[in-house]
Amino acid sequence: MQEFLVEITTTVPEGTPQEEVDERRAAEAVRARELASTGQLARLWRPVGELRSVGVWRADDEEQLHEKVLGTLPLHAWMTFAVTPLEPHPNDPGYTE
Repeated sequence: MQEFLVEITTTVPEGTPQEEVDERRAAEAVRARELASTGQLARLWRPVGELRSVGVWRADDEEQLHEKVLGTLPLHAWMTFAVTPLEPHPNDPGYTE
């Protein structure tokens, strides 16, 4: 699988009931665990003091990443994504040929 660096910014639309926000966030946590168990979500961070996420995600290609992985997130409609395809670096301590 190809790895991608994905920056996610979530913006809740004004006027959205808090109950809906809470339900979607709870469902998001469940879906993230599912994607992690399949190896599609490798790592996820939140920059200190910011309301965005940065993660390493895996998919066969960028189309699959958007349609079958990121597109399945319960907060997807409220998210914007910046996707950068990654390739191994020969100096990466974890890199093996």
